[in-house]
Amino acid sequence: MKIINIILISALAVIGSFTALTAEEMTGKTIMEKVYYNPSGDDTQGELTMSLINSRGDTRVRKLMQYTKDDGKTEKKIMFFLSPADVRETSFMNWSYTDGRDDDQWIYLPALKRVKRISSDSKGDYFMGSDFTYDDLGDRHPDDDEHKLLRTEKIGEYECFVVESVPKDKDYMYSKTITWVMKDNYLGLKREFYDDRDRLLKVLNIKKFENISGFWTILETEMHSVQKDHRTQMVFDEVKINTGISESKFTERSMTMGR
Repeated sequence: MKIINIILISALAVIGSFTALTAEEMTGKTIMEKVYYNPSGDDTQGELTMSLINSRGDTRVRKLMQYTKDDGKTEKKIMFFLSPADVRETSFMNWSYTDGRDDDQWIYLPALKRVKRISSDSKGDYFMGSDFTYDDLGDRHPDDDEHKLLRTEKIGEYECFVVESVPKDKDYMYSKTITWVMKDNYLGLKREFYDDRDRLLKVLNIKKFENISGFWTILETEMHSVQKDHRTQMVFDEVKINTGISESKFTERSMTMGR
């Protein structure tokens, strides 16, 4: 999902229009395309709070600013760490492409004073001690997987499609994912990730979402690493949409300047 339209934003989301289909006509691929092309605005910015919680309940809190910009072909996202001191001035940038190309990703580590490109071999690494991999922070294209509609069911008050997605690349880090997609707005409400032995690895839950300026926006998420019993909670505040963020925000120079 566009895990993290909140950093995530990005779970799951982006642009497009579809011919109305009945529930009986929906396929797994159609549903995941609707998730992928869910409108999210031309640009978004806000304050992000990342809480890392271990099995004993000990919590580390990190504060960030996040900016995204989408021109319909490329979605650009950049995050700047504000605190605590040991991560301050670290930044991360991701470019996702609607034509199906692999995401481009960069990280700036102030101790090294240089921007490092994230290689494809490193996208399975975990991001800054969280339960999100670098790959999770990108925007996986629907064509990268085979999708199957398993069933429909409710999570709380929300009617959901349940879709299994199996990667076409057999060497991909997850053997499959299962996503619960809300029928009324096509946001991914929950996603399960399975490891290379087909065991449940972690679960992403969307805790809060709102319609802001006409766009469904994910405001709170939690990723629970089941095998390690570790959690990462994300809270997106002070959200502003379509303010006209400059393209110059999404550059390596901007990463080194911390803004």
